[in-house]
Amino acid sequence: MKKNCVYVVAGLGLAQLALLSTAARAQDTARVLQDVVITATKANQKQSQTGKVTTVITRQELERSSGKSVAQLLSEQAGIVINGANANPGLNKSVYMRGADNKHTLILLDGVLIFDPSNVGGAFDLRLLSVDQIDHIEILRGGQSTLYGSDAVAGVINIITKKDGTPTPGVNGVASAGSYGTVKGNIGLTAQVKNLSYNINYSHERSDGVSEAAQPATATSFYDKDGYSQDAVNAQFGIKITDKFKINPFVRFLQGKYNYDDGGYADGGSYFTSKHLNLGTNATYNTGKGLFNFNYSYENTDRSYVSPQYGASPYTGRLNFAELYYNHQITDHIKILGGIDNRNSRINAGGTARVDSSANLLGAYASVFLNDIGSFFNLEAGGRYSHHTKFGDNWTSSFTPSFNIIQDDKLKIFWTASTSFKAPDLSALYGQFGPNPALQPEKSREYEAGFSTSPVKQFNLRVDVYQRKVTNAIVYLYPQGYINQDKQDVKGIEVEPSATVGIFTLKGYYNYFEGKAISKNAAGAASELDYLYRRPGHTFGLFAGAQVSSKFYASLNYRHYSQRYDSFYNSATFATELQSLKGYGLLDGYAEYNLVGKKLKVFADVKNILNAKYAELYGYTALGTNFNAGLSFNIR
Repeated sequence: MKKNCVYVVAGLGLAQLALLSTAARAQDTARVLQDVVITATKANQKQSQTGKVTTVITRQELERSSGKSVAQLLSEQAGIVINGANANPGLNKSVYMRGADNKHTLILLDGVLIFDPSNVGGAFDLRLLSVDQIDHIEILRGGQSTLYGSDAVAGVINIITKKDGTPTPGVNGVASAGSYGTVKGNIGLTAQVKNLSYNINYSHERSDGVSEAAQPATATSFYDKDGYSQDAVNAQFGIKITDKFKINPFVRFLQGKYNYDDGGYADGGSYFTSKHLNLGTNATYNTGKGLFNFNYSYENTDRSYVSPQYGASPYTGRLNFAELYYNHQITDHIKILGGIDNRNSRINAGGTARVDSSANLLGAYASVFLNDIGSFFNLEAGGRYSHHTKFGDNWTSSFTPSFNIIQDDKLKIFWTASTSFKAPDLSALYGQFGPNPALQPEKSREYEAGFSTSPVKQFNLRVDVYQRKVTNAIVYLYPQGYINQDKQDVKGIEVEPSATVGIFTLKGYYNYFEGKAISKNAAGAASELDYLYRRPGHTFGLFAGAQVSSKFYASLNYRHYSQRYDSFYNSATFATELQSLKGYGLLDGYAEYNLVGKKLKVFADVKNILNAKYAELYGYTALGTNFNAGLSFNIR
């Protein structure tokens, strides 16, 4: 049965490829994203020059996503599953890139680490970001610890905020409303005055929501709705000191209040508040042959969980991050990169046992980039040394060659061998529940290989396979607490075609993922699972957009997720039960119409058009058919 499922879904993927490749012969248009510069490589490489597997969510795509959350938008990308993306907005959002754990994907904001030391795993809360404040998003798959250190085991998501500064002052904004009493609004001011530019955005969202917990048939009363509200301010400035020296300070403040329930099928009246302050600066100095980059970021996150039964439990996380790196162009084809960074983390948690602890992670790294050697060979290779105040030293490396077998991007093959690590977070080292100061870092070794081809200019296809082995995985076992114990073995394949045909843009993906975990229980008995919780083995997607006229655009987006498993704590039996979640498909639609050139447009976004009944997490609610409609404007 399992093999039949593999064959069926693989067949769908091949049919998708045939459809796109046939349609791609229709006309000659520009290649998709081949000349886009990927800043997250720290070498500002064109996408066609790197052997790393990258995806760029463009500004145009984001402008057509005002009705979505950041989590929903990311969950539409190949190789990424975000549990809770389509559940109640207040529910935690867990990023599973290539089947890796949530804590194994590093989030950057404008190329700078964004991190919450007080959160489990240190993962940043995606709920605090608004789509309307983002310019574009870069996704780098695979181990990236050589460039970014801890946490970049599965990949990096670099979220680039809006920074438009033009001599003509501008005002832009979005206002929309939709299902569940949801209201969203954003307004931005942008201008450039001589050597000073600025971009200031404010956004507000609120919703009545739905019950976070699914309501069982045996419930004697209706579960209440779990709404949310959040506000965000993002201020970016650019100061041109000289033609070579520029400073770009920023200030961000985000806050939200989210209602949540007591668990799967368990209603509750709890809520939590979150306040996040992030300020710092980026500075660049161009030497002519090279570029110095300096980044400094300070983050303070205050969260408080308030329960009718237990009262308030406050958490504070602080991060000071500083980085200096230098790019030097030796020749037209050879570039070197060297840098040093330091992240100092601190947590302060109240409750039954007060916690106030900190840790420091220092890193130094170097890489070499060879581009278009002999007009066909590219190479990225590098290494990093890290020193943690608790576990000591760690080394990682990365080696990525790629070959342009047929010029003009008609056929490129690539492969990567990399090592990565995840430092134990402060909650696991010193927290309130089962801390273990003797924890060692989780370590990963990953291999991937693939090819991309663009036989005609309007068609592109990428296929890659990967394997990742994680050792020393940090898990929590009762009553032991946190220990280094699990081993994970993961492998998968990604197929991602895209084409432009006349007025149509077609994109698709198929992902196959297989993972197993080897672990020991509290009694020391070993067990092996041939799956990983909450991660589907197959995902399949197809997107079709049509620029019907200069004013009207419409699109449909279908995604399918296969069966997955979840664990559920049954409070009646005091036992953890294995639950199977059935596969499901989601069909979304979007349309926009420009009323005054590109200065004013109206849009409508409908999600889960077919009203599929499904669950992303066992015992929790998934949203039925819902919509968001509004208008956006851009006045200069």
